[in-house]
Formats: sequence, structure tokens, C-alpha cells
Amino acid sequence: MSNLVLFDNRHIDLLPLTFTRPVAEIRVGILTITQKWERFLGASASYATQDYLQPKFPLILKEDNLLVSGNVLPEELLITQIKLLEVGAGFKWQGEIVCVRLNELDARRFLNGEVDFVTMRNLDAEPITINRPYDIFRLNGVALELDFKQVTKGRKSGTLSASNRVVAPENIFVEEGAIVECAIINASTGPVYIGADAEIMEGAIVRGPFALCEHSVLKMGAKIYGPTTIGPYSKVGGEVSNSVIFGMSNKAHDGFLGNSVLGEWCNLGADTNNSNLKNNYEEVKLWSYREDHFVKTGLQFCGLIMGDHSKCGINTMFNTGTVVGVSANIYGDGFPRNFIPSFSWGGAASMIDYRIDKALQTAERVWARRGIELSQVDQDILLHIYNNTPRRN
Repeated sequence: MSNLVLFDNRHIDLLPLTFTRPVAEIRVGILTITQKWERFLGASASYATQDYLQPKFPLILKEDNLLVSGNVLPEELLITQIKLLEVGAGFKWQGEIVCVRLNELDARRFLNGEVDFVTMRNLDAEPITINRPYDIFRLNGVALELDFKQVTKGRKSGTLSASNRVVAPENIFVEEGAIVECAIINASTGPVYIGADAEIMEGAIVRGPFALCEHSVLKMGAKIYGPTTIGPYSKVGGEVSNSVIFGMSNKAHDGFLGNSVLGEWCNLGADTNNSNLKNNYEEVKLWSYREDHFVKTGLQFCGLIMGDHSKCGINTMFNTGTVVGVSANIYGDGFPRNFIPSFSWGGAASMIDYRIDKALQTAERVWARRGIELSQVDQDILLHIYNNTPRRN
């Protein structure tokens, strides 16, 4: 088996979510893209990512390497073609490289931008790719179906107690240690995955496709419309529709989150709401870090994109198509702007810079609550983002 390397593609296009992670560490469906590839190929992956991320996500090259674009989701047909790939060759689709198989010397040449020496062929079918942040919720249903088949293949689900009201139980998979009581789960519209030691509390209503990953909690009376994913170690309440929460984040109280993506270590205050549809029903525009202005999405429904470590106070209102960078702290009445840069502090009335020392102190406290130490490597990543974010004062 070739050594698996996932290389960044669309890094800028997927900001702010890729400020703090390689592209392949995006969660869509049940698993991250990395976890999907590792499962399909039975291999451990390393990363060719941005220089400042490389200390946390190292690159390992060997004599025989399979380098795969980190924004591509694996599926059976693609895997079949890849397994037939010979050394020195690769596949592309519509001009973009999907994967190459190279020896160590040529892999380094490829990662330095040399591609002319690789024999490229076109794939037989279009791959599933995550090219923009909104693709994460837009394609979450497809990804969730694929992951459900992979994760549950050849395995037996745990059982749900008679206290629950269940439709299409054959489409529900319950991992060991999960607790579900007095909930309503309708899996006739798509699979429902309940991870290890996760909990669905009394009165919660779930309509699939849905994934509640390990150690996460769906609180009492929550209303979930699929396709929705709640990543590991998260707490969610209120109403959620077609959204993805990467993990380690909380939306623990009432309020609406729709057609949205939250990174890790985010917290939405009680009664936070986002709009996912403009009053005039027009196409939503979203901030592009590449273009440095708002661009059309082609979507009528698009809500909130929030980078890691960002938080908002109670009763925060987010407009349709809002992008929030890393480690922003948002509060106050009124609607904040549709683009909030990293390390911003304030709300609709005004915003100032969030001091890096204060931001690191907060991150350290939040991580400590989970029993995790904020390492120097993680601090250096946040410091790099801070130093490369234009300052207000």
C-alpha cells in the first residue's frame, strides 16, 4: 500500500475554516475527509499543508506515495481507479489534479509545484469535492450517506429503548455507550448515526440524515432537520437545519442555526439566531478571502460560516450569508456586518481588535475545561493568523 499524503487544495477558498487546519481536516458527513481516506485505503495519512500548520500536521514521505487532493471525498468508483494507478501517473478532473502516485523525490518536486513530469489521465466520473465553505452543508447529505455505509458495514447497531418513538429503525445506527430516551427519530428521510457515548435527551426531535458524533449531547426539546452533523464533544439545543458543527463547539440553547458551518471551539450564546434566506429571496453573496469582496454563491439558502475559537453573546443576530473569522468575540444588539475578520471584538455598533494575549488566555481556559492543554504549537498557529490579519488600531 502506498504512503497516503493529503495535500491542500482550495485552502484560500475554504477560509476561514482552513486557517487552523489542513483542507482534509474538514468534517463533512460523519467523518473528516482524512478519516474517510484512511478508512477506504486502510492507511494513516499525513499532510502537505501551509507552512505554519505543518508543525501540527506533519508531512511524511516514503519511497511510494499516493498524494490526494485534500478537498476530494472518496467513494467506491474513485477508489477503484486509484488502486490501479501506477507510479509516475495521476488523475485529474477538469484541469484540477485529484491524485498522483510518486516516489519520494518526485513527490517533493510535485509539492514544490512541478507537475509536467507526471502522466495525467482524466477520471471516468466527476469526483465529489469541497471547494467553498458552503459546499460543506450543501453536500453534507451525500457525505453522510457515504460515511454511514462505511462506518456501519458489517456491524450491528445498539438498540434504542421503548421510550423512544422511531420511524425506519433499520436506518439508525447506535454506537456503544450512547444514551437515547424519550426522543422522536425519523430516519425514513435519511440515516441517523449516534456516536459512542453521545446522548439525545428527552423531547428531542430528529429528522435524518443526521450524525451525532462521539461524546456529543443533543439537549432537551432540540429540533434537528437533516442533513445535519454535530461533531465530537459538542452540545446543541434549539433548532438546527442542514448545518455542520466540526466539534468541540456549543450551541447549547434555543435559537436557530440553518445552512451553516461552525468550526471547533465555537460558542453561540443563548437565543442566537442566523438568517439563511434573504427577505427578497435573492441569491446569497458570501465573503471571499481570495477575491477580498463578496461573491455570488448560487444559493438561495446560506447562513453562517464561523471559524475556530469564535464566540457570540446572548441574542446575537447574524444576517444571511455571514462569515466570521477565527477567534472573534461578538456581542450587542443589532445585526453585525456580514464579514467579521479574525480577532474582532464587538458588534453592530463598533468593533476593535481582540488582543492576542487575551485571545490566547481565553483559548487556554476553554481547552482546559476539556482537559486539553493549549500547546505552544497551537498558540503559534493562532499568533500567525493574528499577525496576518489587518489591524484596526
